[in-house]
Amino acid sequence: MRICIVGAGPAGLLFALLARRRRPDADIRVIEQNPSDATFGFGVVFSHGALEFLSRDLPRMYVTLASRMETWPMQRIVHRDVALDIDGNGFCAIGRLQLLQLLQGECARAGVTMSFGQSVESVAALGDADLVVAADGANSKLRAESAALFAPRIEWLTNKFVWYGTARRFECLTLTFRENEHGAFVAHHYRYAPERSTFIVECDAATWHSAGLDRLDDEASRAYCERVFAKDLDGNPLISNRSLWRNFPLISNARWSAGNVVLIGDALRTGHFSIGSGTRLAFDDAIALDRALGEAGGDVGKLLSRFEQHRRPVVEKLVAAANRSSYWYESMAAKMALEPWELAYDYMTRSGRMSDERLAQTAPAFMETVAAMRARRPA
Repeated sequence: MRICIVGAGPAGLLFALLARRRRPDADIRVIEQNPSDATFGFGVVFSHGALEFLSRDLPRMYVTLASRMETWPMQRIVHRDVALDIDGNGFCAIGRLQLLQLLQGECARAGVTMSFGQSVESVAALGDADLVVAADGANSKLRAESAALFAPRIEWLTNKFVWYGTARRFECLTLTFRENEHGAFVAHHYRYAPERSTFIVECDAATWHSAGLDRLDDEASRAYCERVFAKDLDGNPLISNRSLWRNFPLISNARWSAGNVVLIGDALRTGHFSIGSGTRLAFDDAIALDRALGEAGGDVGKLLSRFEQHRRPVVEKLVAAANRSSYWYESMAAKMALEPWELAYDYMTRSGRMSDERLAQTAPAFMETVAAMRARRPA
């Protein structure tokens, strides 16, 4: 069996590794348009327990990964310089490049063929592959080639965001809200290495235009964001890595496969960065596709049917929650009038699935604060 995987991100590499171990007789090749040491963005974050599956399927990789990750037991929300900790919301993080290189090493040891710096424009360029896995990201060329069959839907959010890094070490995953004469901003920041943190800046379109960010170059943009979050950066500069202001695309596809081509990862669907599950979703796609390979053997049609049948209900539920989270940020400016505890509570219940009872179970200390603040309200 010949399997071609286009894209050496987390989804493509993990599937290649799992498939190679399941089918050592198969010819498995990963093709990536970028160099092996290139990555865009900084760190990736996971909720606690999100990588437990690796301890079962890839124990050596799990031990290595766990030893290199930054971890913390809570999330923090800062509004009007008031910091509120949300207990029971543990996360861990690692540098994206470090994660990719770890996966590359595992694939090389398993005998996966990897080609870097090679762009794949069409399925025809791959020859007689039995299975083509399009793991080529949100701007997937293979999805675009067969758009009439996949029927993708792309909804562009109106907020603007830019992905920076910084040498400032943050204690935990934090959302910091700031206002100035131009409007409202939020920074999503967390450490992914002992002395490195991701620092995503987000604002609505009106604020972005009012601040003149639509006219500033990279250096001026970074300087502006450093001024907005000067207190939080504590004198540390922001670091750019192709850090462009963008709108986030909410991507979904009516069909997950076309012929012998299947979409996984961001090529299949995106999950907004505010829920910290993009890489986890990619990993879970790879695991589900590998399981379908085990069930179907060499029957590609059966493989693709099983993959979608088992995975689609889970994905649709998670993506719906991610979309609701992204919409919360779209109305962020109006929420700045809330008291710090009110904003934090509104944020934690943004999905519509978190009742007070459930939140009290997962974050009892935070909900004690909420109850105390509610009790102080005038009758």
